[in-house]
Amino acid sequence: MNSRTPMPLIPGDYAGLRPGEARCPGPGVQDIIASDALPAPDVLRQTRYEFLGEQDIPYARYTSPEIFNAEMEQMWSRVWQWACRLEHIPEIGDYYVYELGTRSFLIVNTPSGIKGYYNACLHRGTRLRSEAGMGSARELRCPYHGWTWTLEGEIARVPCAWDFPHVKPEDYRLPEVRVELWGGFVFINMDEDAPPLSDYMDVLPEHFRNWGLGRRFTELHMAKELACNWKTALEAFLESYHVVETHPQLLQGTGDANVQYDLYGDHVTRFYAASGVSSPHLEEPLGEQELVDAMLVGDRSVLTDELTVQPGETARIVMARFLRKSLGERYRVDLSEVSDAEMIDTIEYHLFPNMVLFPGVSLPMVYRFRPLGDRVDRCLFEILFLRPLAEGEPRPDAPEMHLVSEEESYAVVPGMDPYLANVYDQDTANLRAQQQGFHASKKPGETLGNYQEARIRHFHRTLGRYLGKET
Repeated sequence: MNSRTPMPLIPGDYAGLRPGEARCPGPGVQDIIASDALPAPDVLRQTRYEFLGEQDIPYARYTSPEIFNAEMEQMWSRVWQWACRLEHIPEIGDYYVYELGTRSFLIVNTPSGIKGYYNACLHRGTRLRSEAGMGSARELRCPYHGWTWTLEGEIARVPCAWDFPHVKPEDYRLPEVRVELWGGFVFINMDEDAPPLSDYMDVLPEHFRNWGLGRRFTELHMAKELACNWKTALEAFLESYHVVETHPQLLQGTGDANVQYDLYGDHVTRFYAASGVSSPHLEEPLGEQELVDAMLVGDRSVLTDELTVQPGETARIVMARFLRKSLGERYRVDLSEVSDAEMIDTIEYHLFPNMVLFPGVSLPMVYRFRPLGDRVDRCLFEILFLRPLAEGEPRPDAPEMHLVSEEESYAVVPGMDPYLANVYDQDTANLRAQQQGFHASKKPGETLGNYQEARIRHFHRTLGRYLGKET
């Protein structure tokens, strides 16, 4: 801990503070970014927190097959969720198979635009495409009996049509799922009466208005199957409370206990972690040059005069300036007007239920968490890296997803940074034991922090509303 701001190790009463008002001693995110050379945009200079209660979250939400089934029928069937990126289906005839639990959808680039179909033949139910991921076709043909549809979903051929006089073409169009586009993503919704995507996303379109996700391309796509409920995995990335124990190597250059947490509407939350600062958990804070060195992850081969902190500068200013130049040159984009915060900080938004977005330049990730099959204790965790697209450059085709086994390190993914891979390894290493602990525990639920784990409570409040149960 910082010796100048001692913190108690055992919870207790905090005189004069109402629940949810306590914060880590020392400067918060807004204090830190106030001295940046290129100021953060207005959306990053806002705070939005509310106290949501102190009651435990039942472990049954992560272990009960009945609750899992209720989520499928009452929640997943009514929410907007991203199925693919436009670079997955750039040409007419390209398709992407998106799977959710036991459900499957075909996202198709058709002559009249992007359409989404339920991935099942209208003859005897066989999946029209059995493999998840990308493909291309001139028509949609069932591999079992050959019933065939056009890309627009109109029935084109029925073998031995003489035997099916009762099949009227107008009644046998492929059933569609609702589709909307935002930021280069293709979203689907099974609920024909759901509000428009723009309403569902609340503040996200405005916050991301200048972050240009539609002008990015997928550089890496990786996934790992995890032995836990999809919510168990998601919640590991909604808070930074775990950093001090799980990622001790990050304490030298990242604010963890002084992360800012923001809650918006029912479907959007955010955390904002400042970089180029020492964790409040360190007894001796690092100097500004030491912080720069720490942010380079020990690779001193790139040290240049550009990375030397001059009088009046901070590590944040120096590192942001260096990344503007190096990443701008690498991706042939102009980053000269991008703020220090957008260059180096960890800014993470969650869109309910399963999408996590990072708008920053140096940490350009998108996460997705989804159940696998009908098992309550298996899920798929996906990571995409979205890099800026140079002006006038066509968007490259999306890479194939690299599937990492539970026992493997993310470092096996070609092009993956080994240091970041280790961070993800640390994150996912906890999840099997946590899922097992749900079953082993005599205590029936988890106890959350009022502030640092507020996004988890917000998530469960929204989930409870879809399930008809307030949390």
